[in-house]
Amino acid sequence: MYTPKHYAVTDRPKMFNFMKDNSFGILFSHTGEEPMATHLPFMIDENAGEQGLVLGHMAKANRQWRYADGQQVMVVFHGPHTYVSPTWYQEDEVVPTWNYVAVHATGIFTAIEDRAALEESVGRLTEQHEASQPKPWQPDFGTNYSDQMLKRIMAFQVEITSLQGKWKLNQNHPERRRRLVAEKLKNLGGEINIQVAGLMDEDMAG
Repeated sequence: MYTPKHYAVTDRPKMFNFMKDNSFGILFSHTGEEPMATHLPFMIDENAGEQGLVLGHMAKANRQWRYADGQQVMVVFHGPHTYVSPTWYQEDEVVPTWNYVAVHATGIFTAIEDRAALEESVGRLTEQHEASQPKPWQPDFGTNYSDQMLKRIMAFQVEITSLQGKWKLNQNHPERRRRLVAEKLKNLGGEINIQVAGLMDEDMAG
C-alpha cells in the first residue's frame, strides 16, 4: 500500500499486537484466472517461522486455497477508520481526509489437510474467541458430526516474509490541528470515533 513516511509503522511488536486485536481480515491472492479474496478470522503466531505465521482455515469448496498453495499472498488487517472534515481544523486551505490504521502481511501460503492440523486450527480459533464467554463452548472432535465438518475445511498457514503498517492519523498536520480532530471525534462519540481518537492520542504521546 502507498505509505508516506510520516504514516509508516515499522515496530513489529506493535503490528503483531494490532493484527491480533483486529484478527478478522482478508486473504488476497493473485493466482488463478482472476484475483481472489476471502474474509476470514486469523490467528497470529509471531514466534513461529523466521518472521511469524498467519494461521487459519477455510471451506474446502473455496477454490482459492488450491490456486494459492505455494504462492505469495497478502493478508490485510484493518482497524477503525473515520472521516475527517476540514471544518474541524478551523483554518483555511485544508481538505477532507480519512483516518485509518491497517497492516498488510505478505507471505507464502501453504495448504494443510492433515487431520491433526485441522483439529488444532479449529480448536485454537474456538478457544481464542470463546474465552470471553461465560461458559466457553468446546469442540468435540470425536463425533460423526465433527468428522463431517472437518472433511469440509482446509487448514493453512502463511509464512510471513514482510509486514507493512500504516497509521494514517493526521501526522501531516501540526499537533494543534491533530488535537482538534481527536477532540471532535470524542465529542461526536460512537465506538469507531472513540477508537480513532484514542489512536491519535497514543501517537501524539509518542
